[in-house]
Amino acid sequence: MSTNKFRHLAIVVVVLSLPLINCSDRDGESSVATPASAAPLPANTNAAASDNQFFVSGPLIVEHQLELLAQRDGVVSKLLQDVGGRVHSGEVLAELDDRQLSADLEAAHARTLATEADLNNWKAEAKVLEVDYERARKLWNAQLITQEQLEHAQFKAEADQWDVKRVEQLLVNAKQTENSLDLELQKTRIRAPFDGIVARRYVREGQQIVKGDRLFWVTAEGPLRMRFTLPEKFVGHVQRGQELSLSTPDLPAQEFKARVLQVSPVVDPASSTIDVVVELEGNTKLLRPGMDAKARFNTVP
Repeated sequence: MSTNKFRHLAIVVVVLSLPLINCSDRDGESSVATPASAAPLPANTNAAASDNQFFVSGPLIVEHQLELLAQRDGVVSKLLQDVGGRVHSGEVLAELDDRQLSADLEAAHARTLATEADLNNWKAEAKVLEVDYERARKLWNAQLITQEQLEHAQFKAEADQWDVKRVEQLLVNAKQTENSLDLELQKTRIRAPFDGIVARRYVREGQQIVKGDRLFWVTAEGPLRMRFTLPEKFVGHVQRGQELSLSTPDLPAQEFKARVLQVSPVVDPASSTIDVVVELEGNTKLLRPGMDAKARFNTVP
């Protein structure tokens, strides 16, 4: 019986010692495997270049780029340009229904002509009354008419002059009304504000639009520029006219030249940076507005 107890106790001791052995083995493996499996740090092959150069990135932009908005309510009656179309300054891109405005403008023009004719009639009558007054004055001097008759001729001539002035103002009003309608009619012609290309079209024929709706997005194709900020330590080290190299991820094998166009004369106190604008030079046919680009500057000690 004591022998069985001894065997049973020995088995328990062996079983209890196994987890300790396993834990010891895993700890040993962990302490050894960690340095062996850790990946070596990559070599910084561009350390020298990064120490001597400062890179900034951003999109390529153009000076002339905007969305054309509707200047009045109306219905799009005709589209003359679409996405990708190259346009010139003043070229009509679309037309709104102008029938009502055209009729109103013709009516206003007719009122202007009628007022002009009325004014000419009053001017002619004023001349007649001036002649009558001059004759009455001579007759008064010859004591052939009474003073009342002279004054009657005088007042009629003066009253007619006031009528002439009144009709002159009516003519001014008629012409301004006509000009106002003509301006409204011009707003039905959506024109390109500058030479460029139609990047987007937001409307279709027959669509009802209201004032302020987007119609087209027109952008110039050049000159291409890039706007970015530099740390304030570059103040005095970046000058207008300075040349620099510029690259783009879309054309990694090519490098382009750019020239500093503007440098902010003050430092932004919120970010401690200065604004810089550069303009690309040379052949930039492969580049487009909106493409990402990277400019390279020499670092400042």
